[in-house]
Amino acid sequence: MSKGQGNSSKGLFISDFDGTLLRSDGTLANCDLDSLETLARCGVRTAVATGRSLYSFINSPGVNLPVDYVIFTTGAGVVTQPGHKLLYQVNIPSGVVARTLEYLKASALDFMLHHPVGENHKYVYRRLNPENPDFERRIERYRAFGKPLNSMQGSGFGPAAQFLAVVPPDRTHEVLSEVKRELPGLSIVRSTSPLDHESTWIEFFHPDVSKSKTAAWLASSLNVDPMDTMAVGNDYNDLDLLEWAAYGYVVENAPDDLKSSFQQVASNNNGGVAEAVSRWLNGRNIQMSKP
Repeated sequence: MSKGQGNSSKGLFISDFDGTLLRSDGTLANCDLDSLETLARCGVRTAVATGRSLYSFINSPGVNLPVDYVIFTTGAGVVTQPGHKLLYQVNIPSGVVARTLEYLKASALDFMLHHPVGENHKYVYRRLNPENPDFERRIERYRAFGKPLNSMQGSGFGPAAQFLAVVPPDRTHEVLSEVKRELPGLSIVRSTSPLDHESTWIEFFHPDVSKSKTAAWLASSLNVDPMDTMAVGNDYNDLDLLEWAAYGYVVENAPDDLKSSFQQVASNNNGGVAEAVSRWLNGRNIQMSKP
């Protein structure tokens, strides 16, 4: 989709998925689903922005979400919803992959290297630390698509969607500081593990990849004024998106430092997205579009 394609709308609403729209029991609240349909009737375009790969999202309760777009892999790709037509993708080029891989192989980190966008549920991995249960849990969840790094043949991996390292929470700041210093040419994103809700996932992307940069591309493509954008999230990997949007909300289950910086709504288990939508629409006095 090129800039200017598509009809202008009354705004763009973007929600994170895990821990924001998706409840802790893995279901979606009817009030949140109704709020997304209300936005459509008001002429507002809608998207979900998730750290999941497209494969993971399609195999989740989100597959039938009533939104217009899915921003997946933290902004590395965008597809239409439904239909999942690929509109946008950004991969790390092969030369940068090779240099980053050499750095990570020399580190003490447990990490995964994912195939290019569209196939990035597939990956290779290197484990060093026997006491990293969250890393093992992620391998187990996607075991059918993963191979140990030493099984990779050839001298180069080619382009890649991302790297992902799993570190315990007490090493988060140490590792973040180091990788940002050593890998300045990459976009480095921190998130709390959606598996054990304690470990930190540190993800490495092409420098043009983030939820906010891809949201800005989508808004421009849809002729949406930046002042007519709104986002809701729950974790650190939503921070840049929340800062980019003209109106940013966090659910009650977000970390305290995020709640101190953005408007707070109910938790993911208690209709936080619906509350955020209601506040936004009421505050802007948006009326439903005529059929």
